Amino acid sequence: MATDAAANSGAGEVRTAIDAGALAEWMGTHVAGFNGPLGIEQFNGGQSNPTYRLTTPAARYVLRRKPPGAVLKGAHDVLREARVLRALSATPVPVAPVLAHCDDDSVIGSPFYIMALVEGRIFWDASFSQVPRRERAAYFDAMNAAMAALHRVDFAACGLADYGKPGNYFERQIGRWSRQYLEDELAGRDHNMDALVRWLPTAIPQGDETAIVHGDFRCDNLIFHPERPEILAILDWELSTLGHPLADFAYHAMMYRMPADIVAGLGGADPAALGLPTEEAYVADYCRRTGRSGIDDWNFYMAFNFFRLAAIFHGIKGRVLRGNAVSENAHERAAAFPRLALFAREAMDACWPRSARARDQI
Repeated sequence: MATDAAANSGAGEVRTAIDAGALAEWMGTHVAGFNGPLGIEQFNGGQSNPTYRLTTPAARYVLRRKPPGAVLKGAHDVLREARVLRALSATPVPVAPVLAHCDDDSVIGSPFYIMALVEGRIFWDASFSQVPRRERAAYFDAMNAAMAALHRVDFAACGLADYGKPGNYFERQIGRWSRQYLEDELAGRDHNMDALVRWLPTAIPQGDETAIVHGDFRCDNLIFHPERPEILAILDWELSTLGHPLADFAYHAMMYRMPADIVAGLGGADPAALGLPTEEAYVADYCRRTGRSGIDDWNFYMAFNFFRLAAIFHGIKGRVLRGNAVSENAHERAAAFPRLALFAREAMDACWPRSARARDQI
C-alpha cells in the first residue's frame, strides 16, 4: 500500500452527501461563535469515517461523521473518538479541540463531531525528506515524545477507566487475529503465519501493563507545526482503546522495518544516512521518557504487530477473491500479505533461542 501524498492530502468534492443547511442550523445553536455562510469540502484519502473541512468567513472547522447506513456493530464510533479527544485535552498529549458533538441521526444522517481545524504540515514520507537533513532527527524526537506522553497519561484520572478492557491484551489480540486468519479458507494459508499462530501465544512476555493506546500512530496521522518540529495534533483515534503500551509503540516503530511501498516506512534504508536515529536509539529514547531500563523481548512486540497487520491484509485478500473489496488499494494490500507474514516470521526468529532446525519445526 504505497502512501500517495498527492492522492490523500487536501480536500475537495463532497463524496458522502451532507445537508449543508441542516448542519449550519445545528452549528448556529451548538458551536460557540459560529456564523455562516458555510462551505463544505471532503478531505481526500482513505478515512473510514468521512471527514470534512468546514469553512466560514471567520473560521474553519473539521467534521468527522459515522458513515451513513448500516455498519458493523461497534465500528465507526466517532463519538468515542470525541470522548478520548476531550479527555486528553487537559493532558500534555497534543490533540485538536473538540467543539461539539451530535448523536442525533436526523441532522445529517449519522452521528458526528466538530473540532477546530489545526493548521500545519502532514508528512507522508517516514524519512521526512521534505525537511533539511539536519532537522529530521528533531521530527522523530517529537513523535517519540508524543507517544511517550500518551502512554504516561493516567487514564482513570482523565475519565477513561472504562475506555477499553484492561489486561491480557496480547492474549485477546492474538486469539482474535489468529481466528480471523484460520477461518478465511478462501484466502489460503501461509506457512509463516501458521508458525506465528502456534508460537505467539507461547511467547507473551510476563507482566502486564495498561495505557491509552492510539492504535495507528504514524507520521501521516500527525499535524506538525508549519515551521518547526512540533506536533500540534494527533489525528485518527478510531482504533484507540486501553491496551499494552509496548504493542502501540512497537506498531509505530515498525516504520524502521516496513518497506515504503507497503506502508510509510524506512525498510531497507540507512537511518544514519538520512539524518535519523537508529531503531535502537529510538527505542532507548522512548524508554528514557517512560522510565524503562529497556524493553526485553522487543522482537516479540515486532512479530506481534507484523502478524496483526498481515492478518488484516489476509482478510483483504479474502475480500478481493470474493469480489467484495471496496478499498482502491485492496489488490496491492492483498499482494503484500505474504511479505508482511515473512517480516513477522523474521522477528519471531530473532526471538528464538534454539537452532534454525528446531525453529523450522514450529
